[in-house]
Amino acid sequence: MALSDLLYPDNPKRRQELIQLHQELLDCMSTNFRATNELAGVLNEHLGCTITRIQMRESSTVKENCDIIIQVISEIQHQVQKIDSNLKEKLEPVLYQKLYDIKEPELEKIAIAHKVFSILLGEATSTAAMVAIKLLSSNFITLTVSKLVSLLAQIGASVLGGVTITILGLGIEMILHAILGAVERNQLLAAVRSYEKHLAEFKGSSEKYQCAIREVTSLVRQQVQ
Repeated sequence: MALSDLLYPDNPKRRQELIQLHQELLDCMSTNFRATNELAGVLNEHLGCTITRIQMRESSTVKENCDIIIQVISEIQHQVQKIDSNLKEKLEPVLYQKLYDIKEPELEKIAIAHKVFSILLGEATSTAAMVAIKLLSSNFITLTVSKLVSLLAQIGASVLGGVTITILGLGIEMILHAILGAVERNQLLAAVRSYEKHLAEFKGSSEKYQCAIREVTSLVRQQVQ
């Protein structure tokens, strides 16, 4: 038993909490990677985008993996904004406003967008228009994605950011040294609290992000069937 464990008997418990919280964070990030790839795949297939697929890098830090997701989400945001600009340029102002009018039937919005995409892409399916309308008319960009990006940036800048993804396989002491550099009780408590705070917010925002993507991709699957 380490000397610090004799001085602070609750340290082993805190260490285990730290490991569990770290694993929960990685599981959450892994799910976000999959969801982001799923949305990128839909945009690539139906809207002519060329967004690169991503994967977690186990040899990299939490911050570096956060940065990977942020970069691709930013590219998705850019592509959706580009779609919006194209619609605004090609449509009469009255028709363009209809796309954002919550009172307008969604089928009519899709029909309007479909005409534009048929010109832009040469040939377009109703699925392409549906995806575009779903992304443009929901709060996906303005709320869900922006919140997730903000939290990813916070996590990357926090005490968690410098931890390598593969640290779990290297043992408890390596985790502690990677996060804290020491095994003091107050540092353990600070690290656990930091994890708990960020993870609680991150989980909630991630669930909304994943739900928004599932809403789009499930509609795509229904259209294809």
